[in-house]
Amino acid sequence: MRVIRLYEKNTDERLLDEIANALKDGKIIIYPTDSVYAMGCDALNIRAVEKICDIKGVNPTKSNLSIIGSDLSSLSKYVKISDSCYKILRKNLPGPFTFILPTANNLPKIYKNRKCVGIRIPSNSIPVKIAEHLGNPLLTTSLRNNDSEEEYYTNPELIAEAYGSIVDIVIDGGIGNCEPSAIIDYTTDFPEITREGSVEPSL
Repeated sequence: MRVIRLYEKNTDERLLDEIANALKDGKIIIYPTDSVYAMGCDALNIRAVEKICDIKGVNPTKSNLSIIGSDLSSLSKYVKISDSCYKILRKNLPGPFTFILPTANNLPKIYKNRKCVGIRIPSNSIPVKIAEHLGNPLLTTSLRNNDSEEEYYTNPELIAEAYGSIVDIVIDGGIGNCEPSAIIDYTTDFPEITREGSVEPSL
C-alpha cells in the first residue's frame, strides 16, 4: 500500500497520473472528499467495483452505488438528466451532495440492475482531478460506518493503518470531515432529500 500526499490547492500532476494509471489497472484507492474520506475505483472496471462491494460487504444488485465525475458533462452520459434536474444540479454542484438519478446506457450492467445511480461532484478538487485524469468516473463509497470511531474515517494516518492491507493507495489530503454528503433522490419529477448532510441543498 502506498500513501500519497496531495494538496487541494496545489495538486501534483505527476502524482495524479500515477493514481489514474493505478485505477486503470483495477487498483482500489482511498481519498478525501468534501465530506468524509471515501473508497473508490474506476467506476467502469467491473472487477474493481465487485472488489469494493466485497470489501464493504454490500450486494451491488441491491445497494445504491455512486460515482464521482469531473463535471456534469462527464457524468451526463451515465445518467438521465431532465431539464429541471439539470438546473438543480447546476445550483448545487460542486458540493457535498449525492443525487440519485436513473441510469443511462453507458454504465455497466452492475449498475443497471438497480436502475439508478448516485452522482457526485465534490467541492474538494482532489477526487475531481483524479476523475479528470482517469477519463472515467470514480466509484465512491464512504468509509464512515456506525462501528468506526470518527478518527478512522477522518484521519488519513489512521485510515492507512486500518485499510493498508485492503487497498492499494491512500491519498492523504489532510483531516477529513465527519458528516457524510446529503442524498437527494431525483428519480421522479420531484427531488426528495433522503439523508441530511452538513449542508442543505438548494431545491
